[in-house]
Formats: sequence, C-alpha cells, structure tokens
Amino acid sequence: MFFRDKHKRDLLGKWLIGVVAVCILFYLAMGNLDILGKSVLWVVNLLLPLILGAFFALVFNVPMGFIERHLFPHAKRERVKRLRRPLAILLSILLVFGIFVGVAFLVIPQLAGAIKLLSTQVLESIDHLSQLESEAFWASIPFGDTISRIEIDWVAMQSKLETWALSTGSNLMDGAINAAGSFAGTTVDAFIGLVFAIYILANKETLKRQGSRLIHAWLPQRAGGGLLHVATVCSRIFRSFVAGQVTEAFILGFLCFIGMLLLGLPYAAMIGALVGVSALIPIVGAFIGMFVGIFMILTVSPLKALIFAIFLLVLQQVEGNLIYPKVVGSKMNLPGLWVLAAITIGGELAGPIGMLLGVPAFSALYTLLKEATANREAALAAKSEDTPEETA
Repeated sequence: MFFRDKHKRDLLGKWLIGVVAVCILFYLAMGNLDILGKSVLWVVNLLLPLILGAFFALVFNVPMGFIERHLFPHAKRERVKRLRRPLAILLSILLVFGIFVGVAFLVIPQLAGAIKLLSTQVLESIDHLSQLESEAFWASIPFGDTISRIEIDWVAMQSKLETWALSTGSNLMDGAINAAGSFAGTTVDAFIGLVFAIYILANKETLKRQGSRLIHAWLPQRAGGGLLHVATVCSRIFRSFVAGQVTEAFILGFLCFIGMLLLGLPYAAMIGALVGVSALIPIVGAFIGMFVGIFMILTVSPLKALIFAIFLLVLQQVEGNLIYPKVVGSKMNLPGLWVLAAITIGGELAGPIGMLLGVPAFSALYTLLKEATANREAALAAKSEDTPEETA
C-alpha cells in the first residue's frame, strides 16, 4: 500500500535525497576543514558590520523598550508620539556608551597614577636599602658578620629596573599604538554597525512583519511556524539575560563598594564601578576588577590589598553560587544548576565569550526542549486515550 501512494513515495524520495546530500556535504566539510574555516572567516569579515549592528540592536533594545514605555506615556499629540522612538533610541545609546566611557575615565587616570607611584616607590626603596647597607653597624645585630659579607650591587639593580621599566613602557606604548591602529581599522565597521542597529530599532516592527511574510511564503507552514517560534523564544530570552546580567553586575558593584567602605579600603567608588562593569562577563569578569583593584590598593598599603583580595574572593563565591544563579536564572526561568553548567561548558568551548553567550543559549534550548517535551507528552496521552483498552 505504501508504494502505491504517490505522495508518500515522493516524500520518501525527497527525504532520501536530503539525507544523502547532507552526508555528502558533511564528508566534504570534514575533508576540507581548513578551506571551510577560511570560508567561514571570510563570510564573517564580510558581514561583520551587519553582525555588529544586529548585536548592538539586541543590546540597545533592552533599555530602549523600558525608556519608550515610560517616555511621554500619556501624550496625545501625534508629533510627541512620533518623537518617542527616536528619543528612546538616542537615550539608550547614550546610556550604554556613557556607562563604559564614564568608568574608563574614572579608572584609567587612577591606574596610570598608581603605576607611576608604584614605580617611584620601588626605586626609592632600593635607594633606602642601599643607604641602609652602607650605614648599618652589622656587628651590633645578630648574624651581622654573615650579612655584611653578602654583596648586593643596589645601583646596578636600580639601573636594571629602570632599564626594564623603560623597555616595558616602550613595549606597552607600541602595543597601544598597534591596538589604536587596529581599533581605527574596526571603527568604520562599528560605525556602520551602529547605523544599522539604529535602523533596526527604528523599524523593528516592520522588519519583523517582513521577515514573517518571507518565512511563511518560502517555507512549509510547519517549518516556518517552528522557526518563528524559535526566533521569538531566543529574542525574549536574550532580553531577559541582558536585564538579569545588568542587575547582577549592579548588585555586585554596589556590594563591593559598600564592603570596601566598611573595611576602610581606598578607591572604593572607582573599584566598585570597575568590578560592576567587568562583571558583565559572567564569573570571570569580576576577577579583572580584582586584579586592577589589588594593584591600585597596593600603592597605598600591601595589607589593605590583601584584605581587599580576601574580601572580593568571598564576595565572588557568594555572587557565583547565590546571587548570579538566582538573579539571572529567575530572569530566564533557568534553574541555577543549569546556569552554572552553561557557564562551565561555554567557558570550555569559547572562553569568556562562551561564558557570556552560553547562559542565553542554554536557556533557549531548555525552554524549547521543555515545550517540545510537554507537547510530546500531551500527544502520547491523547493517543493512549484514543486507543481502546485490550480486553482479556
């Protein structure tokens, strides 16, 4: 009966052709991984402005939606209503970039001053040790004779340190120049991406409607509906993830600031802001702030630097095991266990970027799998109800 049904034969033929084509493509890809990698890199470089624009739009859309809902909510004049979207886009861009630029202006001058101060203190310490060695009465202290026979050329050590500092400074300057050149090279792409993001945000309803029409027109109904549902779930989860990540970073930065004030540690506002911003990268981000904070406080007091390191390590444990799973997991309805699993697996696969994107990816997969499981269970239950029970 099956082979007499022309429609079923056609479906089977298409399915077999598709399976064979996929197997051939997979075999060719495995045999030409270098060419495949170069091709993917070429496509990514070609579409980089558009990719950046889509990413910017996803990020800016989170504060833009909040601002737009609360901007002129009771306005009745049409001119005021038309200004709501452009003003919301402008304010969201200024908010996001303003946070990073503000932290940079707050941290970079302090960090440069700390480097200069620490280098001066090291050189002054060497001068002090050299003077102490020449003036000390070694016979009057325990083991003085042994210590006096140890010859240390403090002048040569200071000269080597100065040479190393100049060499390191030159290397850092060269690295900064190269980084500036690379940054200048990507500025055009970033600017085009920003313009593209503004266009997406300004016309997101129209673009969504056009994309839906294309999918319904060119894909089968079931496949098109599934693709739109997946896109909707991913968009919702990414918005929730960004909101949860920002909330968690603010909590961590605020707790760091309050804790440093209570412990009497210096640079509390600057380090708290840096820890909060760097915490946008899950788990490992705050360690960036910790290392910078230790270096800054070290110029004031090594003991306070040690206290700060212990304090932030404890705060990191609390944040990683309690705050982050609760805040981010609750925003995306993802259990804390799977949040930690997503961070671990994402970090192993792609480092900090994998940690950042692993959580929303896991959340989308978790949501879609949960829905599919529920639908499958409902279908099996309905099928079992329709099947007549066997009689003995």
